[in-house]
Amino acid sequence: MKKVEIIRSQKRDRSYWQEIPSQPLGQYDPKRKIIAVNTHEKAQTHLGFGGAFTEAAAYTYAQTTPANQERIIEAYFDAEQGLNYQLGRVAIHSCDFALGNYTYIEEGDTELKTFNLGREDQWVVPMIHAAMAKQGKPLQMLASPWSPPAFMKTTKEMNYGGELLPEFAAVWAQYYVKFIAAMAERHIPIWGVSIQNEPQALQCWDSCLYTAEQERDFIKNHLGPMLQASSYPETAIVIWDHNRDILVERAAVVLSDPEAAQYVWGTGNHWYLSEDFNQLATLHHMFPDKHLLFTEGCVELTTTAEGAEDTNYIGSWENGQRYGRNIIGDFNNWSEGWIDWNLLLNEEGGPNHVSNFCEAPIMLDRQTDTLMFNPSYYVIGHFSRYLQRGAVGVKNTHTVGNHFHVTSFENPDGTIVCVVQNEGWIEEVALVINGQGLNVTVPDNSILTIIVPPVS
Repeated sequence: MKKVEIIRSQKRDRSYWQEIPSQPLGQYDPKRKIIAVNTHEKAQTHLGFGGAFTEAAAYTYAQTTPANQERIIEAYFDAEQGLNYQLGRVAIHSCDFALGNYTYIEEGDTELKTFNLGREDQWVVPMIHAAMAKQGKPLQMLASPWSPPAFMKTTKEMNYGGELLPEFAAVWAQYYVKFIAAMAERHIPIWGVSIQNEPQALQCWDSCLYTAEQERDFIKNHLGPMLQASSYPETAIVIWDHNRDILVERAAVVLSDPEAAQYVWGTGNHWYLSEDFNQLATLHHMFPDKHLLFTEGCVELTTTAEGAEDTNYIGSWENGQRYGRNIIGDFNNWSEGWIDWNLLLNEEGGPNHVSNFCEAPIMLDRQTDTLMFNPSYYVIGHFSRYLQRGAVGVKNTHTVGNHFHVTSFENPDGTIVCVVQNEGWIEEVALVINGQGLNVTVPDNSILTIIVPPVS
């Protein structure tokens, strides 16, 4: 008799990754509400999970004790004890989660003669090296710029938007190549680059605006050919790197142009403003040879009251549920991986050079030098600890209701992983996979990972 493993986390008693006694796969009550999984209908291949090595995260990491540093790295990157992160994201010079604006060149250096990655050597590079050592291999790293140097922009400053001046497009593209080369010298391969973080957001921090046509033209006239001619022609190019709400209309402008599309790996999305997951499925069906990747999401804070129960408060269960709901929504619509925002922040939700404080799955209380593990950390683990790289999404559906969210994958070893999040009241359901099933109790405000042996 095949035995099914169940791991549960729930709000009411703050129990995390609780192992429920295994159950046999076989008989089920067909009168229950049903979760149906069909492993014969395949979808995308899973790349993995990860987080961002911002200067804020790395600086906070450097502020704590070696023991805490080891615990942070193990918690994220250890394949057995942690979240088994295999992806990462890094900013190309400063972003809002930095100690201030900075670039790698002296202002006005159009020949990039002063290019120097020394600032990243202080905090960011050592943290990445520690993560790679724990994983035992390089991470799949995405690099994103928040703004070109001020002199390359219409506004002559890095903050408050502005646009890239056309006369600096070529040198800005070369800047990406020099960054990739400098990281390679530090034994950190850069898998891919996005054109611009949030190209339609005028922010009070490092930001730069691109229309879809400007993004398209920068790729096909500058960055694409320059990468192809460099020592790093396999570098993936990710477009959009912004919210789901207009993902299709933005990405379609680039991907419908063959000259630009030839250089593009796929489209990145963020979760701010929208949970319109159908945007991802629509884009996939328009351009099925291109890829989809979640590249940023975090909870922006309204208070720093630890343990509060309302959304947007540090330690809120609802913040964790937002992670689960978005991961499931993306994975059910062809997304291949999930990169969280800051790996680590302090108890305030920073540092951030414009006070745009946010929650992170792990936070450091500087007053007591203790680590705070938020519900989002454990919710991510319900996926990342059990989905193997190379797992394939399989079709699932359910008859429960809008408060219920389910996604399913088949791992390379044949095991089926089904993650269920219930944002409402207790549910008695039957999980049916290829005609075989079992009865499952899903508590109110809980998330379950159900691991089923291979099913024919």
